[in-house]
Amino acid sequence: MDDMMTTKAYKGLPMEGPIAKWYAKITLKDIHRHQSMAARMAKHIPPGGRVLEIAPGPGYFCIELARLGQFQITGLDISQSFVEIASKSAAAAGIKAEFRRGDAADLPFEADSFDFVFCQAAFKNFSRPIKAIAEMHRVLCPAGVSVISDLRRDATSSDIEREIKSMHLGRLDEIFTRWTFKNVLLKNAYTPEEMHAMVAQTPFEKCKIDLDGIGFLAWLEK
Repeated sequence: MDDMMTTKAYKGLPMEGPIAKWYAKITLKDIHRHQSMAARMAKHIPPGGRVLEIAPGPGYFCIELARLGQFQITGLDISQSFVEIASKSAAAAGIKAEFRRGDAADLPFEADSFDFVFCQAAFKNFSRPIKAIAEMHRVLCPAGVSVISDLRRDATSSDIEREIKSMHLGRLDEIFTRWTFKNVLLKNAYTPEEMHAMVAQTPFEKCKIDLDGIGFLAWLEK
């Protein structure tokens, strides 16, 4: 497969150690977003469904999803710090979920292993995005659904500012988050048109994209 972005390098901060802990702290302040997203996605997962979240970070979405049904939940992250944070958070919440370390472009799972695959706020950072989409297709069961939720590069400055204000961060966290949006996240993000072009190079072939505030939801069906 010809991955037109196979050499894309991750240009953000390494999500290990203190940076991972900082990210877990500020995103926990915005937990209602994870609760809302979990409620939206749960409607598309069959009872007892097998769920994979790629790049779950601190694991908040997985934890909130587990509260909504008897799902079999696995989270796979490239960051060992996030694997440890998510595992501890799930255990503290009394939630059964497995978190393990791995690469989105080389998923360590058999074909047809999951009913639902989800990736939130991380796809823009993948060094091999098309290969990652193809891997989502491989591990998805027939008739299964994958969803990629992420920032869109054509989000306006005013849109970003409203998003930051809605996060209710402290002054220093707000300044750093604003800098990160401007200097890292938007530069790495994709437009909906670019997402369509990448999906077209995978076995999914096509996707449905819904605009969602400063981001988008790409729906892919096997």
